[in-house]
Amino acid sequence: MVVINSLRVILQASPGKLLWRKFQIPRFMPTRPCSLYTCTYKTRNRALHPLWESVDLVPGGDRQSPINIRWRDSVYDPGLKPLTISYDPATCLHIWNNGYSFLVEFEDSTDKSVIKGGPLEHNYRLKQFHFHWGAIDAWGSEHTVDSKCFPAELHLVHWNAVKFENFEDAALEENGLAVIGVFLKLGKHHKELQKLVDTLPSIKHKDTLVEFGSFDPSCLMPTCPDYWTYSGSLTTPPLSESVTWIIKKQPVEVDHDQLEQFRTLLFTSEGEKEKRMVDNFRPLQPLMNRTVRSSFRHDYVLNVRAKSKPATSQATP
Repeated sequence: MVVINSLRVILQASPGKLLWRKFQIPRFMPTRPCSLYTCTYKTRNRALHPLWESVDLVPGGDRQSPINIRWRDSVYDPGLKPLTISYDPATCLHIWNNGYSFLVEFEDSTDKSVIKGGPLEHNYRLKQFHFHWGAIDAWGSEHTVDSKCFPAELHLVHWNAVKFENFEDAALEENGLAVIGVFLKLGKHHKELQKLVDTLPSIKHKDTLVEFGSFDPSCLMPTCPDYWTYSGSLTTPPLSESVTWIIKKQPVEVDHDQLEQFRTLLFTSEGEKEKRMVDNFRPLQPLMNRTVRSSFRHDYVLNVRAKSKPATSQATP
């Protein structure tokens, strides 16, 4: 995920760690740029995005994001509550190009736009949302499901206003942030997304910003309430392991032309040599010893009384 302008000072002072991944794609298909550590260090690193220029390329931390979600390995947790989303469209402030994605930011001094329930113990305030996408439709999402990429991924970033005084502090501490991830897939035209898309030409260059009022981002959510959740990190420096990830199972449909409009944005400022804003995702990170829980029933059940029951009773038909 992309952190907002108010975190820039922290980003400069707190360099993170980076681990690269290898992506397999069927023969005769366009190949996603190699992001294996050795490939990146020797080749792609020569044109590294400025966001990563001061970041040490040594893996670090055992709760890094994004990850590949393996459906069979995720564990159904009947204790997970439904996620409640309540956004006030009037809290929407503006949309801007921060040189890595485009962000829609919200007024967050009160609990007008919050999420609660799900895996969360407190209310979390909406701070911003943004997207990650690829150069073509074959990839672009940060998370994957059973190694399947989606063309893009939406991240809605919230912070714990019960435990922390501000977003900046929350972004650096455990249980500080909650991010809802929504996959975008090719399909029918998304009417509500189009309001965003129509604004993109006005923020083509880095550091351009325009007002963007009265928008309810819940219109970008799938109707299915099912989700996966796990403990992870920011996906840009400082890569803090402060995030409770909530990844929606059902993608939302957008059409090709809408994704193409994302790709008209630039990483660069006006007057600089133009560089298209594409492939703005972080490579996959190892799951390590974490468990990905699901709010929906499938092959496996997390039973809090597992120790007192026979192993055969823990699986659902």
